[in-house]
Amino acid sequence: MHRSAPRLTRILACAAVPVMLVVAGCSSDSDSDKDKASASSPAPDATKSEPTVAAAKFAELPDPCKSITAKTVKSLVPAAKDKKGTPGRSSDTAARGNCSWNGLDDNGVKGSQYRWLDVGFTRFASDQALGSGADRAGDDLTKQLTKAKAAEGAKKLVTTPVSGIGDQATRVTYDLDKTGEDFKYATVVARTGNVVVTLTYNGAGYAGAKTPSADDILKGAEKAAKEAVAAVADANGSPQASASPDSPESSGKATDKATHKVTHKSSDKAASSKSSGKAIHRTTQ
Repeated sequence: MHRSAPRLTRILACAAVPVMLVVAGCSSDSDSDKDKASASSPAPDATKSEPTVAAAKFAELPDPCKSITAKTVKSLVPAAKDKKGTPGRSSDTAARGNCSWNGLDDNGVKGSQYRWLDVGFTRFASDQALGSGADRAGDDLTKQLTKAKAAEGAKKLVTTPVSGIGDQATRVTYDLDKTGEDFKYATVVARTGNVVVTLTYNGAGYAGAKTPSADDILKGAEKAAKEAVAAVADANGSPQASASPDSPESSGKATDKATHKVTHKSSDKAASSKSSGKAIHRTTQ
């Protein structure tokens, strides 16, 4: 009996070893399968990016008081108090600015003619969250038109799209009784790229002077608006030069130049190699 006990212990120990190996083998196979499954499963695309917005066309604004030529200012506001214009206050002249001229042309017993001219610029940068500069400028154009049409006491108000001034433009004309006189108003709101130009021109006759015609006021406003829009492009160089360096056109030109250089260099190298090969062949012969 005493001898059989150790023998039984050895038998049970030997029997337990295969079981442990089987369990270990199963565990190892299970871990391997998990690793394979993890490796084969597609990883989430963490680098997926949102579509980029178009680059803003213009980076600078013109000097508002120099955006309209002195000749035009003189014709629209003959007796301007300050022929150089009165600049408005702006905390960021690269984003917004305005200038105005006004004056009363006294003709004695024939009465006086009053004129007011004002031009304002607002530039919008492209923003991934807010949209492209051009789209933002388009939204602001709508807001400026709403303000112009909301003039208190306006009569005979007419809104009409205008061609030939920037990328898009609309004019608002109306009559207004002010200081006991009949004023004629014309406002042109235009968008050029990512910049909104708002120009207002108005006038009235005092002390018996004839009220200016609505057509004259409108023509003056449109002429000044065209000059203001052109000044935006001038402030940024030519329209072609104002394109973003990252634009497809610029990239294409750079790529073409680079390709030409590489091709040219490769051709030179190939020609050099052929020449060397011929020289070696002749020397060997």
